[in-house]
Amino acid sequence: MSRLRVAIIGAGGAGLCAARHVLSRPKIFAPPVVFEQTKSVGGTWVYKEQVNSYGNGMPIHSSMYRDLRTNIPKEVMSFPDFPFEKHLPSFVHHTEVRKYLEKYCDHFKMRNHIKFETTVDAVVPVRVENGWNRLAWDVTTSDGNDPSPSVESRFDAVMVCNGHFFDPYIPAIPGLDKFTGTVIHSHNYRSAEPYAGKSVVLLGAGLSGLDIAMELSQVNAKVVLSHGQKPLIGPLPPGVQQSPPVSKVLDDGTLEFQDGSHARPDVFLFCTGYNFTFPFLDKQVGLKVKEHLVSPLYKFLIPPVFPSLFIVGVCRAICPFPHFHIQTQFILSVLDGSFPLPSQEEMEKDIELDEAARRARGIATRHILKLDSEQWAYNDELARLAGFQPLPPYWSNLYESNKVFRSQDMLNYKTYNYKVLSQEEWTVQGPQGQSLPKPLL
Repeated sequence: MSRLRVAIIGAGGAGLCAARHVLSRPKIFAPPVVFEQTKSVGGTWVYKEQVNSYGNGMPIHSSMYRDLRTNIPKEVMSFPDFPFEKHLPSFVHHTEVRKYLEKYCDHFKMRNHIKFETTVDAVVPVRVENGWNRLAWDVTTSDGNDPSPSVESRFDAVMVCNGHFFDPYIPAIPGLDKFTGTVIHSHNYRSAEPYAGKSVVLLGAGLSGLDIAMELSQVNAKVVLSHGQKPLIGPLPPGVQQSPPVSKVLDDGTLEFQDGSHARPDVFLFCTGYNFTFPFLDKQVGLKVKEHLVSPLYKFLIPPVFPSLFIVGVCRAICPFPHFHIQTQFILSVLDGSFPLPSQEEMEKDIELDEAARRARGIATRHILKLDSEQWAYNDELARLAGFQPLPPYWSNLYESNKVFRSQDMLNYKTYNYKVLSQEEWTVQGPQGQSLPKPLL
């Protein structure tokens, strides 16, 4: 059989990782074709000061804000086969992550395989006699600057790496149209200065919500952090207080919280996450997005009816680059036959049982893709099934320890510095360079 042709949609972290591993197996795979809508690699790590759309009308997908520093230490944020430079602090500015992805792209010689300013318009499955699993894919693309004419190419497999931090999710709050102040989603937040001295109700206390609350505090904004989680235990920034979620907006524009209290802020800022969207996938693929769950996907990757289509990186609350590294190697082991996929019926049953088990543990549908601490067992399972090297043991321990430090010391945890000593051991220093004890996990 001739070498397999793989299309990769997106040249952010996931797409670059996919291309790197496809290129590493030239006997089995033809060089990949990577379709990237913008002029650059890096995906969400490419900061743009402007919001909404570029001059050519294409939407700005990045949700990066000007002063963002990572909330994951570089020691576990990197791809396992390409560490960040040692001289950098553990928590780097977003510009360093973009530089890192540029270097990753160049080190593994991917740039010539990327079609920049190319929009994927359609991905359609085709039944063929001599294809992988008797299946091929027709991918229709167009030039971002001149949508006509379009180009159609045929591939044996498609890896969808289009990210999911670009279509803002705004929950349905009764009366929201009556709010008279500024409504903004964190997707369009760039810096704190426009909110100096203002009153802000910030809905959502995920990582971006906490980060933005700290930025707003530094410009003397009065922030109400409105969320439905357990109250935060660590010290909060000055001028930041917590409240339950907003339940509705009254006729005069006042926000009402679930405990019956009220606020009249200048700004209502949504840090409520994003929708999954795959507008180019043909309807017959049958992928459903409902309540923040993308299904059906075997191992959160593969639609059982079309097993040469791979939806990379839909899991949330994960350590992204190592996660892509694991998922990509699993995908290639499926395509090269070293991991024979179960039958369609068996994959569908596996999905059904997995989702039922999660719901039985009290996990709501909208949180099924939120792996959090379960990501390590997931990563190890993929490595075991496909027979490749799992992540070293220190990886999960250091990552989970950082989560504990973050919850205890939200204001200072990004000043900590980590050092990996071996496959198992690591150390951490606090802001004054003092050695810190590891937390109990």
